[in-house]
Amino acid sequence: MNIAAETQSGLPRVPLGDWVDSFVDWVTSTFAWLFDLVKSVLTWFYDQIDLVLGTPPFWVVAIVLAGLAFWARSWKLGLGAIIGFAAIDVVGQWANAMDTLSLVLIASAIALVIAIPMGIWAARNETVSQVLRPVLDFMQTMPAFVYLIPTVVIFRTGVVPGMVATVIFALAPGIRFTELGIRQVDREVVEAGHAFGASDRRIMRQIQLPLALPTIMAGINQVIMLSLSMVVISGLVGAGGLGGDVVGALQRLNVSLGFEAGLSVVILAMFLDRVTSALADRAPVAKALKTASV
Repeated sequence: MNIAAETQSGLPRVPLGDWVDSFVDWVTSTFAWLFDLVKSVLTWFYDQIDLVLGTPPFWVVAIVLAGLAFWARSWKLGLGAIIGFAAIDVVGQWANAMDTLSLVLIASAIALVIAIPMGIWAARNETVSQVLRPVLDFMQTMPAFVYLIPTVVIFRTGVVPGMVATVIFALAPGIRFTELGIRQVDREVVEAGHAFGASDRRIMRQIQLPLALPTIMAGINQVIMLSLSMVVISGLVGAGGLGGDVVGALQRLNVSLGFEAGLSVVILAMFLDRVTSALADRAPVAKALKTASV
């Protein structure tokens, strides 16, 4: 029996992997100019943000980020941020942490620019929602490592393939939460807007989006958290940052380096999670809902 031509059950083998490989080769050769442009743009943005975060002394950036935490919630969060950042610095991971934060900020921003409009479109159009649903299910169940394969083929190794894979990996919750938030807006409120003669665009801008903002902010939180997890995995393709040290520690079985890099990832994740959650609570609609519930 020809193993290449048949499966174990006797059915003819479908060379799906070969088709995908041929398609990726065609896309890579046909749109090489576009991928080079995307790589140049993303690299430039990364270099600029990394320059802002990595050039000043540790204490300057730490105070600014802690001030953001203080403004977003309380002095306790600001103090906790200072202690966490000091812990990152004393284990020698500050530069890597800023590289990782730069990647997370760029990837999250790109993912949100794509996800929020897509979520709004899905909320307004049932056909779009039905088409997107299985696609998002597929994206969320696909193993994270698989996203790195086509991006490495197209962009080679380095920061850009990790960034592109992170954007794709983090898109789904942004779209889902945006659609969910808009669909949860009370129909009577929307109908009241129509009764007063408001256009659909104005209702979306002044009624649905403000009321859906707490849910959308929860989606933004998830996008940032997924971006951070994927950026760490992207260390496998040379994205650098804390992910590079985690991968290096795994390859060399270096427990101390792995613990230090892992601890830095945890501190960075806690900071981003608490700040984004606090910003969601600071939204005017969220405050009004809390006041009404009391």
